[in-house]
Amino acid sequence: MKEIELKLQGKINRLTNKTFKFDERVRDGWFSAVYFLKTRQIVEKYHYDKIVTMQFFQKNHAVLCGTDEVISLIKTFADNPDELEIYSLKDGDKISPFETVLTIKGNYKNFGYLEGLIDGILARRTSVSTNVYNVVKAAGASGKQKEVIFMGDRDDHFMTQAGDGYAAHIGGASAKATHAMNEWWGKQGMGTMPHALIQLFEGDLVAATRAYKETFPDDELIALVDYNNDAVADSLKVAREFGKELKGVRVDTSRTMIDQYFLRNQHLLGTFDPRGVNAELIFALRKALDDEGFQHVKIVVSGGFNEDRILEFEKQGVPVDTYGVGSSLLKVNIGFTGDNVMIDGKHVAKAGRRYRPNPRLEKEI
Repeated sequence: MKEIELKLQGKINRLTNKTFKFDERVRDGWFSAVYFLKTRQIVEKYHYDKIVTMQFFQKNHAVLCGTDEVISLIKTFADNPDELEIYSLKDGDKISPFETVLTIKGNYKNFGYLEGLIDGILARRTSVSTNVYNVVKAAGASGKQKEVIFMGDRDDHFMTQAGDGYAAHIGGASAKATHAMNEWWGKQGMGTMPHALIQLFEGDLVAATRAYKETFPDDELIALVDYNNDAVADSLKVAREFGKELKGVRVDTSRTMIDQYFLRNQHLLGTFDPRGVNAELIFALRKALDDEGFQHVKIVVSGGFNEDRILEFEKQGVPVDTYGVGSSLLKVNIGFTGDNVMIDGKHVAKAGRRYRPNPRLEKEI
């Protein structure tokens, strides 16, 4: 049984290293900034017995993520971790600028070298969860919540996928593109056909869709309809061929292309940007499907979508059912800072920083 299931059942409070599978070189300081390693040596020589309180915060309104991972990191690699006193918020908590999210109290030499790793975990996980949260919120701006698929497999190093997928789940993404993104949850990745499949059938979308249907008969049948840069015509082709079996079409037109629909209807041009997946193209696609009785066919859009672009679509009432979003969700735009703010119970911090107690923090056992 996955740890996440035990956590959801209330049998454990936090995910552990059984989920995270940390690189053992953390213990050797391989991933720590060298000045932290040097500081640990100096502290062992001059101040080995001093007890510090280290406090972590960031500067945005955000959806916190990474606390389970950080606490597991500390418990796995700190010297004498049972002697540390840790207080923390939880993954999924909404946080404010400068709000303390985590404090660690103990002998500095036992855990100080992990400071940068803690900052980095919280920064990436919280950035992804917050980006996803904001996109999901935008996708419901019309009053009807649309599905958001996390498609960040090609936008970063593949080794980040498990943690990013977890953070995306915390942020509210309903599906993820790879099995790795679902690793910590024990679920399967979600996806249908890429452009490469249609290419292998020499651009014959109907043939490619038929092959997909015959190979994966239990999947929802969703056709990718922009390969020939004629999304409306190709959507109608597959809808006429597969009828009720076709559950959706996905439009992924490049931002440098103008769909052939507008070349056939040039009287529509002149008042909007016709490149890529634009509102007018999706309105036309929905009308064409509805006019032929294919109201059941859902429309999925992808390709360069972010919070602002989704919000624009939703405000216009563009008939999108699902947004596929990738690169914009992986931008690390929230940085965390760890500060030593107390020594042996005395308030001591660098200029501009101070101990900020937070009654929302819970003690970790």
